[in-house]
Amino acid sequence: MSSTAPVTADIVAIGSGHNGLVAAAYLAVAGRKVVVLERNAWFGGGVVTRELTLPGFRHDQHSMSHIFIQGNPLLKNDELKLKSRFGLEYIFPDVPMMSVFEDGQTLKLYRDPQRSAAEIAKFSKQDAATFLKVSAQAAAWLPMIASSLYVPPAPVGATNAMMDQSREGRALWRIIQMSSHDHLCDLFENERVRMHFARVAGENLVSPDEKATAIGAYVFLGFLEAYGFGVARGGSGKLTEALIACIEAHGGEVIANADVARIKVLNGRAAGVETKDGRHFNAKDAVIGAIHPHLLGGMIDGMNAQVRADAEATHITDAACITVHAALDAPLKYRTADTVDAVMVEMLPTSYETLRRDFDELRYHQFSPYPLLGAGSLSQFDPSRVPAGKAILHLWDYVPYTRPDGRSWDDTKQQYADHMLKHMSRFVANIPDVVLKAHIDSPLDMERTSPSFRRGDLHGIATTTYQSGAHRPTPELGQYTVPGLDRFYLVGPFQHPGGGVFGAGRATAMKMFEALGMNFDKQGRAR
Repeated sequence: MSSTAPVTADIVAIGSGHNGLVAAAYLAVAGRKVVVLERNAWFGGGVVTRELTLPGFRHDQHSMSHIFIQGNPLLKNDELKLKSRFGLEYIFPDVPMMSVFEDGQTLKLYRDPQRSAAEIAKFSKQDAATFLKVSAQAAAWLPMIASSLYVPPAPVGATNAMMDQSREGRALWRIIQMSSHDHLCDLFENERVRMHFARVAGENLVSPDEKATAIGAYVFLGFLEAYGFGVARGGSGKLTEALIACIEAHGGEVIANADVARIKVLNGRAAGVETKDGRHFNAKDAVIGAIHPHLLGGMIDGMNAQVRADAEATHITDAACITVHAALDAPLKYRTADTVDAVMVEMLPTSYETLRRDFDELRYHQFSPYPLLGAGSLSQFDPSRVPAGKAILHLWDYVPYTRPDGRSWDDTKQQYADHMLKHMSRFVANIPDVVLKAHIDSPLDMERTSPSFRRGDLHGIATTTYQSGAHRPTPELGQYTVPGLDRFYLVGPFQHPGGGVFGAGRATAMKMFEALGMNFDKQGRAR
C-alpha cells in the first residue's frame, strides 16, 4: 500500500477516454484544478494511437476516424482551442466510405451527393434518384438531430410529445422505430444498394433487421455529407494529446497507472477516489467517472439497490469486435478496376441475404459463415504514420464474445486473424504477402484494455431505443448523475449520445457548470 500523502484538487476524473478528457478540459479552462486518473500506462481509452507492430508504424488501436465530433461546438467552434492552439488537425478525404463486392464491383459514398448518386446509378437509376431525396431529407433533419447530441438529453416523454406535434416529427418517429432492412426495402430496388446502406447499421454492431436502426442511415449520411470523416493527422490519438495539452496548459494534471478502486463518499457527496495501490485523491468540487454501468455499484458504497440492479441489467450487444492491425511492406492492391480511396472500406458478399444471415448467426452466438470485414489504411491519406513506402492496415470483424466451441480467445485469436486475412485475399491481391507484422485485439483484449469495452462491445452497451437518449444507460442514470450521490458525474460511451467519437463529455461539463453555479456560455472557453 502506498503511503503517499493525499492529493487534493477541485475536480477528480476517472479515466482518460476522450469523453472524460473533454469534460475535464472545460472545467480546467474555467479555472478549476483538475486531476485525471488513468489505469493504463497510456492515455486515450478508445482514442489512442500506438506503435502496436513495428517502430514507425502508428496504429489507431480503436477509433479510426472522427465523424460525429465534427458537428460538436467543441471542434466546430473550436471552443477549447484544440485546433488553433493545441495542434489538432484533420484531413477530410473525398470518399469517406465505400463498398467493395467480392466480384470486383464497387460503390462509393462521396461528400458530394451528386457524385454518390452517379455511383448508385451504376446499379439503378431509380435508386440514384431516390438517394438524392434521402440525402436532402438527411440534410434537413441534421440540424435538429445534431442539436441534441452534444447537450444533456431531453426527457423521453417530452421528446416523443414534441415529435407528435407535426407531420415531419411523426414521419421521423416512424423511421426511428423501423429496421434498416425494412426501410431500405421501401427506398431502394437494387439489393447491392440496400446492402451498402445496411452495412452502415452494422457498424453499430447491430443487424439491419434490428428494429430502430433505420434512422442511423440518415444520421450517418447527414454527417458524412456535411462534415466528412475526419482523419486526425498523426493518428486518432492526436485528439487525446490535444485535450491533455489543454488541461495541462490550464494547470491540470493527467496521471497514468492510477487504477481507481472506489469513490469516496462523505455525507452523500462524492469527495474523491482511492486507487488500488492505496493512493487518495480528494475532490473539493466534484468527481467525474467513466465507469461502465455494470461496474458502477461496486465502486460506490451505499448505491441505491434498484438503481444498481437496473444499471447491471443494461444490455450489451450480441456481437463483439476483433481487430487486426498490420504493418505493411507496401500499399494494398484491391482486386477491382476502381481506385479504393475511402477512409472506411466494407468488403461485402454478392448477396444481401448473406449479410443478413451473418448477423442472424451472431444473434445466436455463432460465427458468421461469411466474415463481415471492414478495413482502413489511413497511411494513404496521412503518410506521417508510416516509414516511406510502407502502409498500415486496420481490419475488423464481428464475432461472439464467448466462442461456441468453448475455446479461449487467447489461444485462438491468431487462428481467427489468419482466417480474416485469408478471406480478405478474395478482395486484395497482395494480402497476406505484404504483412510485416500484425497485432490482434480479441474481444477479451478489448475488455482488458478498457472496462468501457465490456464483452468486447466498443459502444459500452447496445444502442437500442430503450438504451438511448435520456434512458442511456438507464432512466435513473440518463442525466449523467447518480441518484443519492451529489457531485458525481458520468461520462463514457454508455451515456448519451452513445459510442463513437462524439466529444460527449461536453454535455457532462454543462451539467457540472450548472451545479457549480457557473455559466457554461460565458466560462469554459479556452483562453
